[in-house]
Amino acid sequence: MKKKIYIAGPDVFEKDSIALGQRLVQLCEEYGYEGLYPLDNVVDFAQSKHKIAKDIYEANRKMIEECDILIANINTFRGKEADSGTIWECGYGYGLGKKVYGYMQSKRHYIEQFSELKEENGMFWDTEDRFVEDFEHPINLMIACSTQEIVEGSFEDVLKLLKEA
Repeated sequence: MKKKIYIAGPDVFEKDSIALGQRLVQLCEEYGYEGLYPLDNVVDFAQSKHKIAKDIYEANRKMIEECDILIANINTFRGKEADSGTIWECGYGYGLGKKVYGYMQSKRHYIEQFSELKEENGMFWDTEDRFVEDFEHPINLMIACSTQEIVEGSFEDVLKLLKEA
């Protein structure tokens, strides 16, 4: 029986999200896995918006419970941080004992991603006087420390890593 991979990330918001998902599922198949893509869920869109949202949440949650591995696109999305829904999925998967992997285009340390920083007594602050962590991770420590690994590259690069393991 093939191991199942839940494909997490903001890719579901792209204009070509269906085709993108099909490609990621196909890549899973090529590497010997079954890919679970959130947009493969069937949801009735002829309901209230709150009911649609709840149905999407429940369907994705069930997919995560069903998977063995979760691979997340944790590139920045609409700002400096990864997509909040993706981060929730990572945390939920981790809490269930799933193996969680992330991928990013760049693994530059988080602190290096700020163009303007103020330093006071060895601590760094952003332009809004908020502390910026410096733990030599590319993303917040809670995600960095709960993943098996964060790969610099693409979804397929994570699949290659899994094949080598």
